[in-house]
Amino acid sequence: MSSHAAPIARRPSRARIRRRRLAALGTVASIAAALVVATGLLGDAVREITLPLRHDDVIRQQAQDKSVDASLIAAVIYEESRFRDQTSHAGARGLMQITPDTADFIAKNSGGYRFEQDDLATPQINIAYGTYFLRYLLDHYDGNEALAIVAYNAGLSNVDRWVGRAGGQDAFDTAADIPFPETRAYVANVLERREQYREHYGRELGLSPAT
Repeated sequence: MSSHAAPIARRPSRARIRRRRLAALGTVASIAAALVVATGLLGDAVREITLPLRHDDVIRQQAQDKSVDASLIAAVIYEESRFRDQTSHAGARGLMQITPDTADFIAKNSGGYRFEQDDLATPQINIAYGTYFLRYLLDHYDGNEALAIVAYNAGLSNVDRWVGRAGGQDAFDTAADIPFPETRAYVANVLERREQYREHYGRELGLSPAT
């Protein structure tokens, strides 16, 4: 057995302990901040896929010009085309899926004398025409948004007939008085999306700040 005493381990000073704790806290804070940023970026990416928004400047301008809720315009575009330019089997074209007959009607009543059907592929014109038609339907139904949405999907003559059968606009129930299941789903989806666009894109659409 050695006669030399084993060296006594020296305890870290309080200052050193404090520095280590601060360093650890700094590391944790950095990780937390990185997670917040990553979560925010992930949330934005998911929203971009599940609730896209394009041409918000055009939507804002048309909403103001024609006194139509910008979030309603965005919701109709989403339900009609998911913000993708396309043509349906029935010939409806563009972001707001406007049929040739409806486009001709809008052009005649809005002074679009130089309008051609191919113009519906232009987002500015398509959104302007779709918003014009929404305003026309809102006026026809005395500001009733639900009926305007129904007519945008099913046609004015159909909705007028359904409203008559129901006993008038005040008696009309979108859940009970629409005979087409796809139209019932369309109305419900548009109204739900309108609230989502208002909540998540309020600033972009010129509404109250997004929360």
